[in-house]
Amino acid sequence: MSTLRNSVTLIGRPGAEPEMRSFNNNMKVARFRMAVNERHRNANNEWVTDTQWFPVVAWGAAADRVMKNVQKGKQVAIAGSLRNNEWIDEKGQRHLTTEVRVDDLLLMDKIKD
Repeated sequence: MSTLRNSVTLIGRPGAEPEMRSFNNNMKVARFRMAVNERHRNANNEWVTDTQWFPVVAWGAAADRVMKNVQKGKQVAIAGSLRNNEWIDEKGQRHLTTEVRVDDLLLMDKIKD
């Protein structure tokens, strides 16, 4: 079991154009939300599609690749890991979010000639 690690692979479509943010130390981060569809049969033996939305984040060179290649509605495969972010707001309330951190991406839609 020592070969198991924190990894996730998703194929889906961004719901909006990615957004880039830069920091004073020249670090960049790109973010977008990705819809992933799953088809299964319900209790009536009918096919139904469930859509799950995942927040995706890319840092540094991966952020540049996201901004250059990822477009709203265009299918993309993401390989990465899950990251938890925890913080306490000004009211003292604890928040926890989980996001997919991009290690690699692959454009899935065919390019028209």
